[in-house]
Amino acid sequence: MTTPRPSAPPATAGEIFALVRDGEADTRAELGKVTGLSRSAVASRVAALASLGLIIETEDTHSTGGRPPARLSFDVDAGVVLAAAIGRSRSQLGVFTLGGEFLASDTVDQEIGVGPNELMPQITKRLQALLDESGRAGHRVLGVGLSIPGTADTERGCSLDSPIMHGWDGVPLAPFFAETTSAPVFLDNDANAMVLAERRDNRDRFQDALLVKASTGLGAGIVAGGALQRGSLGAAGEFGHTKTAAAAGVACRCGDSGCLEAIAGGWALVRTLREQGRDVGHIRGVVDLAVSGDPEARRLIRDSGRHIGETLAGAVNLLNPEVLIVGGDMAKAYDIFVAGLRETVYGNATALATKALTIQATTHGDFSGVIGSAAMVLDQVLSARAVDDALGS
Repeated sequence: MTTPRPSAPPATAGEIFALVRDGEADTRAELGKVTGLSRSAVASRVAALASLGLIIETEDTHSTGGRPPARLSFDVDAGVVLAAAIGRSRSQLGVFTLGGEFLASDTVDQEIGVGPNELMPQITKRLQALLDESGRAGHRVLGVGLSIPGTADTERGCSLDSPIMHGWDGVPLAPFFAETTSAPVFLDNDANAMVLAERRDNRDRFQDALLVKASTGLGAGIVAGGALQRGSLGAAGEFGHTKTAAAAGVACRCGDSGCLEAIAGGWALVRTLREQGRDVGHIRGVVDLAVSGDPEARRLIRDSGRHIGETLAGAVNLLNPEVLIVGGDMAKAYDIFVAGLRETVYGNATALATKALTIQATTHGDFSGVIGSAAMVLDQVLSARAVDDALGS
């Protein structure tokens, strides 16, 4: 353990909570040793945290002699968070403990192109039902996490200038939860939420990561130096509409032409098969065909990986991530997709940037977005600063 510098300001209650939550200290004596606080200062901060219901004390039954020290632990059942990963045709919902574990989950299928006024009431109604089903209807809701395709305005809580979320731009989503909870609502891009889910489980394994979501559309989540990178307008990772020579003259759904998505996005693969007379309506159908051995579907998925890899090679050179994570619907045909992706990433990026690079699938599959949406809330409402604000300190 690291002994604090004598000149460091006294640890706050929020910082004490972070030590307990992260498992770095679980007794008052250890907290005093790590922070340098007096016994009375530790006691007052522990009492304040207990008043919020965030930590509990239990006697250590393993003591071998003398009075056993009370063990401090984070009470993950002190409240819940709600989360929804909103997609263009399917949304994943969940109720989570404060430790980020599922209590209940559900999937909502919707019409492509449905607007927020039609979909959000369904989302809020189903989340309320999940609260009831989980047995936590009376529990405190600390926050709601939402993720959406395309660029998200995290300050206003709405979609920002998205070419695919028609009818959603500029519509704040928090008001839809007014009758469900007064807790804060947080919004981010879907790929950002997915990479937060990976960070939750692999916090000690990587500080620099690039996650690509290959589904109907394309997007990326970027972690650099251990921090999620959103960019100045929240548009970091929106690489699907990068121009590529292979798509020259090909119309994109954004209204432009020559975009990577126009040849590598899931919607473009569906379009290609439909033009060949094949009965597919979503990229999930293309993936099912590829996995079952259909040669044309396999070619399309592999070529999508190749085209995406050509663009991502530049990002690998710029960011030098230690891991490239593949998520989204195409990840279900992982071996096929990554065969193409690996070919062009390793072929076009520098040898040094790819020397230690690993490529892997998302840890949570279809649930990455909703788990990441919950993680986004927990990172906010359980941060040391948020806890101190809740205590008025």
